[in-house]
Amino acid sequence: MSNAVVAPAVEGPEFTRAGLNLADASLGARVLFVTDEFFAPRERMLDPAPPVFYPDRYDDHGKWMDGWETRRRRSTGHDECVIRLAMPGRLMGVDFDTSFFTGNYPPAVSLDACYCPGGDPGDDADWQTLVPATPLQGNDHGFREIRSDQPWTHLRLHLYPDGGLARLRVYGKPHCDWSGLREQDEVDLLALAHGGDQVAWSDAHYGEPRKLLRPGRGVNMGDGWETRRRREPGNDWCILALGHPGLPRRVEVDTAHFKGNYPAACSIQAARVAPGTGTVQSLVTQSMFWPVLMAEQPLSADSVHRFETLADLGVITHLRFNILPDGGVSRLRLYGRPQA
Repeated sequence: MSNAVVAPAVEGPEFTRAGLNLADASLGARVLFVTDEFFAPRERMLDPAPPVFYPDRYDDHGKWMDGWETRRRRSTGHDECVIRLAMPGRLMGVDFDTSFFTGNYPPAVSLDACYCPGGDPGDDADWQTLVPATPLQGNDHGFREIRSDQPWTHLRLHLYPDGGLARLRVYGKPHCDWSGLREQDEVDLLALAHGGDQVAWSDAHYGEPRKLLRPGRGVNMGDGWETRRRREPGNDWCILALGHPGLPRRVEVDTAHFKGNYPAACSIQAARVAPGTGTVQSLVTQSMFWPVLMAEQPLSADSVHRFETLADLGVITHLRFNILPDGGVSRLRLYGRPQA
């Protein structure tokens, strides 16, 4: 059996860096319905890992392909599927990835969306076209910008008329309806599902800070924020935005799977930042002087650390998470009470 060929990384548009892939199966996205999946099952299309190709791999249905692939259509019509996003979100752009699909990619695709926060869409769902029919090329990335200010929960992908897609990545910002959470005593104000996000960081050589905000515990050492080995004075840090202004009450720092590369200690600074004031770079500068929310605390390998002694800073919107001097952290939770 030949070794796997991994699709190379590409430099995508700005929305691929600014947005979260809401069609990521590891976050909970699922394909609910397909018209056909004869050659390759639906689940592969939402795999967060890069597509792979085995030159000599075949199965009972033919050539093994890493993606979703339908049979050759011998009738009128076209193939489609319905996807439930990992969480509701305002969408910024999409990547129709046809890596390794050279003679079996769809000549064109389109993308619809609907908002059904209470469940999955029925026959009366109000589908809106986000990406009209657009041509694709084989073994390529079909990046398309999406301009929409409203949140969506489900997508409907059309293949014209049939074929295969290695990956569907849909980038956006998670949307949280805080009207139902403000009365709760305590929520994770940093969770991705609640709108928490990364803003800036000193280094992210092995993993971006956004991974700190993912649900559950990390699955391995690659599922967290990890910096390179620091060879100069100072320490690494990241700035995170809360999903909603809130009063912080307790912190959890999880170093799951980080055993020989966890930080020796950590601390947190925080502030309330008015919307639209300054730039990312000015925020980085200002964050150096934010008051301390949590004083420096020692960390240990592969453990959940809970800290409840926090300074009373009032309502905050952003925090600066300092790790000393470098290393990796799997998850960061900031539990508190949302404020109007």
